[in-house]
Amino acid sequence: MGDTEVQQRGFLLGFVPGSGEPAFQAPPPEAWDTVNDGEAAYPRLSLEFWTSRQRQAANLHEISYRACYKPQLPRHFIERLSAPGERIYDPFSGRGTTLIEAALLGRQVAANDVNPLSRMLAEPRLSPPEPSAVAARLAEIPRSGPTDGLDLAMFFHPDTEAEIRGLRTWCLERAAQGRLDTLDAWIRMVATNRLTGHSAGFFSVYTLPPNQALTADKQRLINVQREQVPPYRDTHALILKKTKQLLTRLEPAQVQNLRDAALDAHFLTGDARATSDLPAASVTLTVTSPPFLDVVDYAGDNWLRCWFAGLDAAAIARDISTPRTVAAWSTTMEEVLAELHRVTRRGGFVAFEVGEVRRGKLRLDEVILPLGLAAGFRAHGVLVNRQTFTKTAHIWGVGNNAQGTNSNRVVLLEKA
Repeated sequence: MGDTEVQQRGFLLGFVPGSGEPAFQAPPPEAWDTVNDGEAAYPRLSLEFWTSRQRQAANLHEISYRACYKPQLPRHFIERLSAPGERIYDPFSGRGTTLIEAALLGRQVAANDVNPLSRMLAEPRLSPPEPSAVAARLAEIPRSGPTDGLDLAMFFHPDTEAEIRGLRTWCLERAAQGRLDTLDAWIRMVATNRLTGHSAGFFSVYTLPPNQALTADKQRLINVQREQVPPYRDTHALILKKTKQLLTRLEPAQVQNLRDAALDAHFLTGDARATSDLPAASVTLTVTSPPFLDVVDYAGDNWLRCWFAGLDAAAIARDISTPRTVAAWSTTMEEVLAELHRVTRRGGFVAFEVGEVRRGKLRLDEVILPLGLAAGFRAHGVLVNRQTFTKTAHIWGVGNNAQGTNSNRVVLLEKA
């Protein structure tokens, strides 16, 4: 084995830079294979790098969003490839898993997403409030609001819908007046997350899990099939309950880290290929996961959340349009990686997670690695995190490692 391959395998095994100490025992030979870019072979290691157990991270992460990865994934790289005070970035930030985990660990953060809903879900969690302050603000918010012709009776009890409209009107008016403060933003974030779901902890009647919203017609069908009628839900009480749950187990040092990160956080809303507001060579580590071809309908899943937040779901859908072919997707990712090379400092890293699609038949890590090399990065190889159980997979009847929900394929790149 050559010196270069030894060094690459050292990074994949989890060496802390400069320490020379491995994070865990060397895996068996059968855990290794290679990715070939046409000129050289790069190691690929398949193991369980981080726990598959549920709720092993901070409760603050428990904001649902489609196709989000576990907080343990960014933590694995943040702890090994960055130091406190350095900036961590995610150009496809979604619910904000990378930036929240980075902030909890004392790093500075930057995030971008084409969907403005992403910032609404992530930024408030950098300023965690006291539950008593949330309760006091909720007491000021009217429990009714004006109708707008949108029929939501298939999801909500009339009194619940009135309260939702009251919350929506309060937040939209305060934002228009420039008076939306961190408490309002927190309440809007929690309410957005509680709109629909499959338990009594949500505002709606029983429906899909909260990371996606059915169409009105499909919800009517579920109501008929289940012989259900939307019950009344006290939205203010549920917001306060969820607030307390999100803040459970937060240590004072973590709260301070979050607030410190909020002071210098960069939030961008736009195309990950053009982030001119992010200075060159300002990022130590990027941990990200882009949309995988046309696997997830991000805009369609969030139509109800967009309505609540006053966002144009149709316009967002046009912006989020995901390439349907590998060739088109590769062209987009090539431009994203070029931009990541610009914003990454020398010696900085990119951990680019691409999961598995088409039941593992399409390995996007084999697409991304040569694109990273073409952008000017050095490639260390690929980590494939294998898990033996995930709750989401069992909800949908998906067998372990069958459709990508149990596997993470991460290409590790470095700017030399």
